[in-house]
Formats: sequence, structure tokens, C-alpha cells
Amino acid sequence: MAKPRKKPSFSIITLGCKVNQFESETITQELKQSGFQRIGKIRSSDDSGTDTCIINTCTVTHKASMQSRQAIRQAIRSNPNATIIVTGCLAQTDPDNIRQIRGVHRIVGHAEKHRIPEIIQSTDLQPVAPSTAEKRFQPNPPEKSAFSPFGNKTRPFLKIQDGCDAFCTYCIVPYARGRHRSMPFEDVLTSVRTIQEAGFHEVVLTGIHLGCYGTDLSPATHLTELLTVLRHQKAIDRIRLSSIEPLEITDKLIALVSASSTRPGHICRHFHIPMQNGDDTILKRMHRPYGQIDFRKRIEAIHRALPEAAIGADVMIGFPGETDKAYQNTLSFIRSLPLSYLHVFPFSPRKGTPAHEFPDRVPPDIVKDRCREVRTLGNRKRLAFFEKHIHTEVEVLVETTPDIKTGRLKGVTSNYIKVLLDKNAGIENTFQNVRIEGIRDSQSVVGRVLS
Repeated sequence: MAKPRKKPSFSIITLGCKVNQFESETITQELKQSGFQRIGKIRSSDDSGTDTCIINTCTVTHKASMQSRQAIRQAIRSNPNATIIVTGCLAQTDPDNIRQIRGVHRIVGHAEKHRIPEIIQSTDLQPVAPSTAEKRFQPNPPEKSAFSPFGNKTRPFLKIQDGCDAFCTYCIVPYARGRHRSMPFEDVLTSVRTIQEAGFHEVVLTGIHLGCYGTDLSPATHLTELLTVLRHQKAIDRIRLSSIEPLEITDKLIALVSASSTRPGHICRHFHIPMQNGDDTILKRMHRPYGQIDFRKRIEAIHRALPEAAIGADVMIGFPGETDKAYQNTLSFIRSLPLSYLHVFPFSPRKGTPAHEFPDRVPPDIVKDRCREVRTLGNRKRLAFFEKHIHTEVEVLVETTPDIKTGRLKGVTSNYIKVLLDKNAGIENTFQNVRIEGIRDSQSVVGRVLS
């Protein structure tokens, strides 16, 4: 009796943001539907038995580009007989650089990602230049709409928007991702229902410029209208926004989040906001459309309506022209705001952006010291946020993957508090009432399951 034919195998390495993570899962599902089997973990390059290795790259910073190139080289060393395919933002913006890495067989731009199964099966293994970013968003048909149970397999991502028209002076993303475009309204509703029917209780809506969702559709719509319909239809228990610009957090959006206190259709009390800087001169040089006063108004509006909400902020340190005074303005501004946590990173000059040519670079040692100081402030704010919740009762969505160190279950609250639970099994992917007993570290708390 003949042995069954072995399925062709693939592995995939993902770097970068939630959108990249979503797209890696989309590629994975499309390959599985084409008869491929996946080998290895999504972030692992130790996949010597794979036929094809896909590296989904990032280029948002110099470090991200460097890590992407390292991942490509490691994949080639670990998979000497595999077809090596490079995609993602580095592939889109700098294909010539990738071509210089011996062992890469294909370079696939964003507009060609949907063709990866076809490309893998092609006999022509010469590198090809990526296509430019598509002008229109072309999602999978609703019945095949991909959602990403990346990581903990409990809170899948759903990309509903791509691209950006803002062109901040430091940012390579518009050049990598193209112009803003949205997934059609009905396709989003169908996708969320599909996620709910698959047994998930929370969806994380993600995009490159999420707050612009719907402005390009005909008829035009907006994110708040989409959330209102999802809430009204009770499409899923919890809806979380991945990131949203400050001026797109309108009073109407805040009121909607405040009103959605019950499940299903609960919109999470969690706002992750790209602040970038707290000095008006630097914000202007960055081409950010707001100043200190505007940003403060939005943060205080959230805090007034939703005092329990987690409000996180991205902070870029060391932008060209960041004097001691400008830095102190940012530091004082952050101290004065009711922020719950910070994501701090140094300025990284990206070739092709205006800021790459800006003079008055801040010395690296000063940038490093400033980043350390702001991160310390961020940790203090997170601990203060945790402290307010000790001895309170919260609802936690328990993840399917236990804590690596302890083997105990863990979960996440609506307002993005990560909780280590006193249970080891039996309540995965369920909502549990939990009493927060104390602080574990700067990233999580410990809790006792009540129900």
C-alpha cells in the first residue's frame, strides 16, 4: 500500500505590530487551505524540517529592520533546504537590501501577500520586487475572513483598516503600507460574528490608523458608528481597540464606551494613544495635529467619564531638536496626566522620511538616559494604577495559555490589567469574577477567583 503523500510544510516568523501578527495568521490560514501544514511556532526560526520559511518583517525603527534582517539570516541558516520568502514592511520599503542576503528566494510586497500560496508553488525562485501598496483594501471574502488567535489564542485580532495618510515626519509606515483604506462595513460585522461563533469572547480591532476607519468608504462612516452597530447587534462579548489617535477619541466615542457597561457588546475601558511627545515645538516638527492643550483635554475627558479606564501612551524620546527644556516639558506633562502606563522608545531615523534629514540630533547617551527616566515614570504610573484596584472585584477573561513561570492561569480585565489567578485549569476562555489581592510586578497583579 502506498504511503500517503506528505503535505508540504511551512513555518512563519513574525516581527512587529498587531497588524503584522494578524496578517501572519491570515497567510497561515490561506496556506493551510491550500494543503500546507505548519511546522514550528510563529516566532521561532528553529524549523529545520520545513519546506518553506516565511519572514514577515518590520521596519518601523532601525532596530526593527536590523532584527528583521537577523531573522532572515537565522532562518536561512536553520533551514538550508527551504524556500525563503520575505514579506512585510521591510520587504515593501527596501527590497534591494533584502536581495543582497544570499539565500532569499522571494520578496513579496503587501499587495502580493494574498498570492503567497501561489508563489510558493511557482517553479521560478528568482527574487521579485514587491508591488506598490494597493489603493483599495481587498479583504478575504467574508466566509474566509481571517482572524488571528495569535499568542494566547483567547483574544483574536481583526484588522479592519490599513495604511495611513498622516505622514508624520518620523514615520516610514505610510511609505510601507500605502494610503488609508478600510474593510467594508458589512465584512467587519460578518467577521466579528464569525469570531464569536468560533467560541471567542473578545475581539481586538486593529489597524494602522484605526480612528480613520470608514472615512474612505461609500457611503462614508466612522469607527464610532461601527462600534455602535456591534454593540447593538451584541456581536461578541468584548470589543477592544488596539490603538487610537488622541483627536479621534471624540466625546461621542467616550460616551459610547461609557454606556457599554454590560456584555455582550462591551467596549473595553482601555485606550492606547500615540502621544509621541509632550512639547509643542517638537510635536509641530513631528507634524502631529495637536499640542499639549488638545491632548490634555482628550485624556481628561476620558478620565472624567471613565475613571477606571486604562489610558496608555506611546512616547518617543530624542527626536531631533529635543532640548533639555523640551524634554523637561514632556516629563512634566506626563507626570500631570492620569496615564496608566507608557510605551517608551527612542527616535529612530528612517531613510526616506523628512526627520531623517533633520539637524540637531540628540546624542545617543542622552537619549538612553532620558528613555530610562521616562520608563521609570511609566512603571510608577502603572503600579499606582494597580494599587487603586487592590481589594476590588473585577471581571477577567481567562486565557487558554497558562503563565510560563508558575503554571497558573492568567487573564485580562476590560481595563487591561493582567491578572495571575489562583487556578491551574478548568476555567480557560471564560469570564470569572476575581478579587485582586496584590501586585505581582510592574506588569501584572495577583487575583483570587470568586466564581
